[in-house]
Amino acid sequence: MSKRLRNTELCADCCVPEPRWASVNRGVLICDECCSVHRGLGRHSSQVRHLTHSTWPPTQLQMVQTLYSNGANSIWEHSLLDPASVMSGKRKANPQDKLHPNKSEFIRAKYQMLAFVHRMPCRDDDSSTAKDLSKQLHSSVRTGNLETCLRLLSLGAQANFFHPDKGNTPLHVAAKAGQVSQAELLTVYGADPGALDSNGKTPIDHAREVGHYDLADRLVEIQYELTDRLAFYLCGRKPDHKNGEHFIVPQMADRSPDLTELAKAAKRKLQSLSNHLFEELAMDVYDEVDRRETDAVWLATQNHSTLVSETTVVPFLPVNPEYSSTRNQGRQKLARFNAHEFATLVIDILSDAKRRQQGNSVGSPKDNVELILKGVAVRHSSDYDSVASDEDTDQELPSSKGDRTKSLDSDISDGPVTMHEYMEVKNALTTSEAKIQQLLKANDDLSDELRLMQKKTSKLEKQSSVPESDYDNTFNDSEMDDSGFGRRGRMRSSGWLGEGNSIPELEDLQSDPTLPSTEDVIRKTEQITKNIQELLRAAQDNKHDSFVPCSERIHVAVTEMAALFPKKPRSETVRGSLRLLTTSACRLQNECRKAVPLDGSSGPDMQLVTQQVIQCAYDIAKAAKQLVTITTKENTN
Repeated sequence: MSKRLRNTELCADCCVPEPRWASVNRGVLICDECCSVHRGLGRHSSQVRHLTHSTWPPTQLQMVQTLYSNGANSIWEHSLLDPASVMSGKRKANPQDKLHPNKSEFIRAKYQMLAFVHRMPCRDDDSSTAKDLSKQLHSSVRTGNLETCLRLLSLGAQANFFHPDKGNTPLHVAAKAGQVSQAELLTVYGADPGALDSNGKTPIDHAREVGHYDLADRLVEIQYELTDRLAFYLCGRKPDHKNGEHFIVPQMADRSPDLTELAKAAKRKLQSLSNHLFEELAMDVYDEVDRRETDAVWLATQNHSTLVSETTVVPFLPVNPEYSSTRNQGRQKLARFNAHEFATLVIDILSDAKRRQQGNSVGSPKDNVELILKGVAVRHSSDYDSVASDEDTDQELPSSKGDRTKSLDSDISDGPVTMHEYMEVKNALTTSEAKIQQLLKANDDLSDELRLMQKKTSKLEKQSSVPESDYDNTFNDSEMDDSGFGRRGRMRSSGWLGEGNSIPELEDLQSDPTLPSTEDVIRKTEQITKNIQELLRAAQDNKHDSFVPCSERIHVAVTEMAALFPKKPRSETVRGSLRLLTTSACRLQNECRKAVPLDGSSGPDMQLVTQQVIQCAYDIAKAAKQLVTITTKENTN
């Protein structure tokens, strides 16, 4: 669907010949190196696609090529064209510059901070300026001056602006005028094909009325772009909108007829989201699909001996400053989903989108998926709640790559996703040194906190004759180190805590006389912490042969700690923490065994193994912390 590159085409950012990527919303072509930086900016700054390996709507590719050939790059480099900029030392990157920091800093300044775009004269009323620009956009889209409209959008014109006098939006005007490229540009910047004018008509209606049927069909595709992209990601097909088919909902081959109570509750959570919050979640999943697909294309088109290891990897969705920190954390956690988990989430989004669009009641559980949102923090308000916690879902997940592969229908290909997962972890591990150091520090702080708990326990024993209302066993945040387990802010930002207490339902925990003493739990937790520290130091020093004995010692300590508790604790909170503790220890053993290759087999990818080992260690430390906190609270009540 792409046209042959011309030899005269140069990268918009560094002038390398024959660029192979495009930034759709910026209307420029870029080289592989510069694209590696664009990918780290996020889709809100730059939406990248490969010119020949990505799937393109032909009219959208034509729009980008037209913008590029008509000098769209001068919009983003306006001030650099001024001779005075040369005198001041400002210049664009060139092919000889290093990717880091030269090219990357220039690209971030150019597209993230818009440092070189033309600035409008300052006025007292910014809203008036945006309104004037939007009115100019409204008038311009009836013509073929595509770069003029991009310039207006870059200055703050609104693609969905409703003209109070004309009674319609720019997309209505472009559709009626048959301006296909203008319609493509407007929709890239968020124009709604389903928006109603003052007569209750959509841009699709206007295009059909004047005979622009191809444009009308394309606007319908854009209207369903989100769900179409999700369906195509799983099964390589899109709905036939011309024949009234607007949704494809792939099915899972291993769907169980009887859903667990957890899955049913998760499903109700998703279905109870308001349309606004459901739309936000769907957009976040769309962005994650785009990231994974782009990664697959990226890995398939790079020189694996050099470029992949030297250029930026995008292990999770970049932060969007327009979103809340909670939403950004939830978006980043989507990267932790394996192929099977992510497919189930995508299918549930598709299923519920269809139900909402068609106004149907909640369908049969058999038409849905077993698992939604493994610990993804999708809270944006009190109604935007996490659906399932890490500890609740650990036992529900497939145990191996083989299980994931055979669990999908034959028409659902998880090949690119699996490759992405592998390469993502492999490349991300180059920065795992800091993560190891952080966890080592966190374990040191956990040891400090345990000692503090022991002191408080001793104090309690000495003051056993004092009425319990006189004893305050709450922890003061100021007593803990700012970078460790003792600080709620740090744990919350790590995705370990909710907005309230450190342990869900902790305030509602009913007295359970069968819980062990705090002193016993602290003693076992200290042993677990010590063994985790040994394992992490082995990982830090690349002593992979130490993984198995370390994991075995951790497993023994975890088993001994679990044995302190009754087999069926009264509290669901205790059960959940114990489940996370023991399943994480088992997973850790399995991951550590991978460090020892079988006879005659090729060695494992130790970076991948080490990354999984670190994650298991985090989960074990998390569960131990929860159990210490629970028993301390219980035994002081």
